[in-house]
Amino acid sequence: MTKLIASPKCAAGLLKAGKLVAFGTETVYGLGADACNGEAVAGIYTAKGRPSFNPLICHFADGETAFRYVTPTPLAEKLAQKFWPGPLTLVLNRAPDCPVSQLAGAGLPTLAVRVPDHPMALDLLREFGGPVAAPSANRSGRISPTTAAHVLAQLEGRIAAVLDSGPCAVGLESTILDLSGPSPVLLRPGGVSVEQLEAEIGPIARAEAVSHAPVAPGMLLSHYAPRLPVRLNAASVDEDEALLAFGPPLPGSALVFQLSEHKNLREAAARLFEALHWLDEEGQKLGAAGIAAQPIPAHGLGLAINDRLNRAAAPRD
Repeated sequence: MTKLIASPKCAAGLLKAGKLVAFGTETVYGLGADACNGEAVAGIYTAKGRPSFNPLICHFADGETAFRYVTPTPLAEKLAQKFWPGPLTLVLNRAPDCPVSQLAGAGLPTLAVRVPDHPMALDLLREFGGPVAAPSANRSGRISPTTAAHVLAQLEGRIAAVLDSGPCAVGLESTILDLSGPSPVLLRPGGVSVEQLEAEIGPIARAEAVSHAPVAPGMLLSHYAPRLPVRLNAASVDEDEALLAFGPPLPGSALVFQLSEHKNLREAAARLFEALHWLDEEGQKLGAAGIAAQPIPAHGLGLAINDRLNRAAAPRD
């Protein structure tokens, strides 16, 4: 049973306990989880029925806190001073010691951050004291919610609570601007117009016109590919292969990363990107020829896990 609550302090307590809480912002209602808790983040995908691990936006109480988790640039600092709090998301490179779950960033070296312009959301974020990962609080493919009632109509029984924050003032998702590269790239138009941004920092490229940027987060195969080749649905493992295990590990490999000993898909999702990074780094140190991945069931979060593994195993250019 999903609770309708009115206390940001209560909502923060649920988030700290690893629960999912929807909360209103000036744009739409977000489905929040502790961004540093991989299993809580994995729960977002389960609740939404989201088919793939797209990068999630991390919400912060203020810009100073947000910039502790990423590497700010002069352009980012200028835009944050002008538009935060507000409906602008900045994509920046993760700080070296960033504790945010790899799953929240879909395994990318970047992180999407913003400071919402809503008093209850800011109260919640101050009470929580850290980053809250939050996509829109709707079932995947459905209309984004702008009231607590919209959230309950789609996610009743799937999440712990909805913080009733009233109707959303903007009702349109935030603008996403990628500042992680040499020049600004618009990934998604939204509540802050391109004209407003260009008035502050000059010309901005659109993602469709830039070959190195995806049209939407999570579209480039190379984002998920380790340097070692990946072999899917392995029924055996060679001595010179590292093993990505799911359930009892196959015999034969000296280098094993266990996604979930008891075949729990939520645990496996939370550990997937960490596993690929670790096996790639350690496998190269030991001279491994590749990574063998045991089969993952193609249902629930298994669909998203297999989506990323298929991208990791795709032919290289």
